[in-house]
Amino acid sequence: MPPLASGPHPDRLFPAQPETRAVARRLYEQVKDLPIISPHSHVPPAWLVDDQPFSDPASLLLVPDHYALRLLHANGAELSDLGRGPDGPLPLDEAAARKAWRILCENYHLFRGTPVKYWFDTTFADVFGIAETPSARTADALYDQIAEALTRPELRPRALFERFNISVLATTDDPLDDLAAHRALAADPTFTGRVVPTFRPDRFLELGRPDWPGLARRLGEVADVDTGSYAGYVAALENRRRYFVEHGAVSSDHSHYDAGTEPLDEADAARIYAAALRGEATTAETVSFRRHMMCETARMATEDGLVMTLHPAVRRDHDPVTLAHYGHDVGSDIPVSLELTEALRPLLARYGNHPNLHLVVFTIDESVYSRELAPMAGYYRSLYVGVPWWFIDAPEAIRRFRGAVTETAGFYRTSGFIDDTRAFLSIPTRHDMSRRLDAGYLAELVTQHRLTEEEAAQTAHDLVATIPAKVFKL
Repeated sequence: MPPLASGPHPDRLFPAQPETRAVARRLYEQVKDLPIISPHSHVPPAWLVDDQPFSDPASLLLVPDHYALRLLHANGAELSDLGRGPDGPLPLDEAAARKAWRILCENYHLFRGTPVKYWFDTTFADVFGIAETPSARTADALYDQIAEALTRPELRPRALFERFNISVLATTDDPLDDLAAHRALAADPTFTGRVVPTFRPDRFLELGRPDWPGLARRLGEVADVDTGSYAGYVAALENRRRYFVEHGAVSSDHSHYDAGTEPLDEADAARIYAAALRGEATTAETVSFRRHMMCETARMATEDGLVMTLHPAVRRDHDPVTLAHYGHDVGSDIPVSLELTEALRPLLARYGNHPNLHLVVFTIDESVYSRELAPMAGYYRSLYVGVPWWFIDAPEAIRRFRGAVTETAGFYRTSGFIDDTRAFLSIPTRHDMSRRLDAGYLAELVTQHRLTEEEAAQTAHDLVATIPAKVFKL
């Protein structure tokens, strides 16, 4: 089988200029083995509770990964052949798993130049010892090699958690979740890792959803609070946030169409809430209510201490046909442009300098980095710039981010790396990519005599360890 040039190159992602590359190597060596802090992921905690072997290569590496699914779909693959059903990933028998895997391998060239290929290549090499290029010819042999490896004890979830040197892993959890998996991990003396939940209330704040009245009632049942009124609804959200804090949560996570944070007076909020329960709220009213609740969420955060992460401006489920047939998270979410200066001003006017609020704002609209986000983070004490995420979690975009943000906000008003992944095995690869790129950026500053190498080394360490721990209150 044709080799992947004997595996990933040891100098991958470093600057090409020899003097700068030498500095980058030295900086990277000082951080490459530091523990991983993963404050935002979509890894199911039940994997670590059950610690069962992963079922097959396709279900583990391909089916949950919307980055891979979207590009395969764009080039003609059917999502049903990639293991997706109307309610999400399907349980695959061996024939179906091999078929999905073969589609990936036959089309592996499509990922050239993308971070997806980088993640796959590095995961194949580091986790499975594979140095062959996936292709139609190698598909079955690679499937067999990975499938055999997944039966070994050292590739079970807990062993990988330890092998990856993960110090903290935050999952993403619905407010209705009883967090039983988190309780089980916390009570298990044989598991020494730290896995914490994240409060994700998006669907409960979108009053225009057809299912929202039922969600509001269910929220009240779980919180044991009457949500027939606006006051009860707010109390129920506060109740569930406290429940999450009691079970180790350090943050809440929010993603809506825009970043608006305009508060309503209580009478207007109560009126819109009542209309929504009756199914009579207008679209404009539901948007106003959600923007109001963003301010309310910040207020709650000042009281219960949860870090507030905000990543707006994505048109979810852009393809209605795919949504109808395959549900969410298959790759048809598309970014939209964003305005932040005026959108966040109401929230920041109230809580921007509050000592108990940490607000981390992510965006896929790179145009706002230097124009809006960095200047605000360079002034407001509560605001931090989230690192590149989702579509821009990629080498060139990460380099652009550092160039756009650093001169205004510095390194210490940013969040630290966020992997935001459903692909558990790619966590170390993604963090390693970030460490290499930051080492390269810092090396440029050293060779330009803007930083000493000692300052650069301290900064590299802080970007990996100190900054995410501080920003996420770990």
